Amino acid sequence: MPAAVPLPSLVARFAAIVGERHALVAEADVAPFVSERRGLFGGRTSLVLRPGSVEEVSRILALATETGTPVVPQGGNTGLVGGQTPDMSGGQVVLSLSRLDRIREVDVSSNTMTVEAGVVLQRAQEAADAVGRLFPLSLASQGTAQIGGNLSSNAGGTGVLAYGNARELCLGVEVVLPTGEVFDDLRKLKKDNTGYDLKNLFVGAEGTLGVITAAVLKLFPKPKGREVAWIGLRSPEAALALFALASDRAGSGLTAFELCARIAVDFSVRHIPGIVAPLAGEHPWLVLVEISSGRSAEDARGLIEEMLAEGIERELADDAVIAQNLSQADAFWAVREAMSEAQKPEGVSIKHDISVPVASIPEFIREAGAAVLAAAPGARLVTFGHMGDGNLHYNVSQPEGMEDNAFLGRYREINDIVHGVVRGFGGSISAEHGIGRMKRDELIATAPPVATDLMRRIKASFDPTGIMNPGKVI
Repeated sequence: MPAAVPLPSLVARFAAIVGERHALVAEADVAPFVSERRGLFGGRTSLVLRPGSVEEVSRILALATETGTPVVPQGGNTGLVGGQTPDMSGGQVVLSLSRLDRIREVDVSSNTMTVEAGVVLQRAQEAADAVGRLFPLSLASQGTAQIGGNLSSNAGGTGVLAYGNARELCLGVEVVLPTGEVFDDLRKLKKDNTGYDLKNLFVGAEGTLGVITAAVLKLFPKPKGREVAWIGLRSPEAALALFALASDRAGSGLTAFELCARIAVDFSVRHIPGIVAPLAGEHPWLVLVEISSGRSAEDARGLIEEMLAEGIERELADDAVIAQNLSQADAFWAVREAMSEAQKPEGVSIKHDISVPVASIPEFIREAGAAVLAAAPGARLVTFGHMGDGNLHYNVSQPEGMEDNAFLGRYREINDIVHGVVRGFGGSISAEHGIGRMKRDELIATAPPVATDLMRRIKASFDPTGIMNPGKVI
């Protein structure tokens, strides 16, 4: 049932908590908070609140529970499944965490950093780098995405292979519950077996159980050497064999292994200024590999050269180029990071954020491709992603010359085809983007009944009045 638009008297009560300046009501002021960058999940709100302290968040949620006012927590608004935007009722209040942006502590000895939810990911990376440490969560949206949103969606990115996703990079959280109570679990402990691991109920919950206001993040020693290369090869099967070789040679030093279809690279070169093709020749598939060393730059260089030489000798790779300096390494990564944006000028696309067992990736690509093209001849399969952790962005761009709306009208059909193949391999329909609004109904329809029942019971226990990000996840 849609929420009622808050009465002016209730809006005034909320505004009094944060101050009039940080309670946005004008249409132009709230506009950036009610839609996301792809324009798929718009909404309406009569109020955006921008608290500046944990105490203010606590008072907001306590009042929301008292009055039954739905609250939609929002970070940098970079999510891709509609988890951060309100519905069209106008009755949901947006809670922006952007003002909670303090880095409370960097503890080099403990290899931890305590930050508030509104800290932008890139700023957290820079703070770690300033003390000779690495915070390895890395996303294309890192200049805008905020830590609170990263944790709430359990973000992945290019560093998962070596360092894990957001959940694995978080040691502790501070969370405001729907009642206004503050759960303070900002501990730096790597070992703690005292009861249930409560923090992991909130990490990945997309703001449906409470609001993450701060977190303790893991830091790592900064690599002394880092080498990046693009590799041209013939097939996903060759890429899988090359991944096994790279893993054997580099071990934990293999920090990225990104598989990209030729068309994904071509789109980046064609549409994004400054992007240059990394390899000559028309290789059907390419891999971006990164090897890091805690010992020395020479060690990293030796590892990548040894791996590439053996890969070419075994005919797993046809060609390769190693970045000659840091600037070129960044340029190599820019090709990969531009791929999502580069699809837009080619028309609409139906996107999938999936994961399957690493060993199943070649077969998945073959089966999904055959099924999609049988249903939509001429569709362009723009496949790229994190092969090393089994996560692919399996995006289907419209056939050339086809009307946008005609192709988008087949969204559910194409979605069902791809996700059906994913489930056949025991995979996941959401590897790193979350569930949000986009995949909620499919999750409910396809997850084991016991799992959905457990999630509903957890939700009811934490949020009995249902005010926290309603209509998302479950």
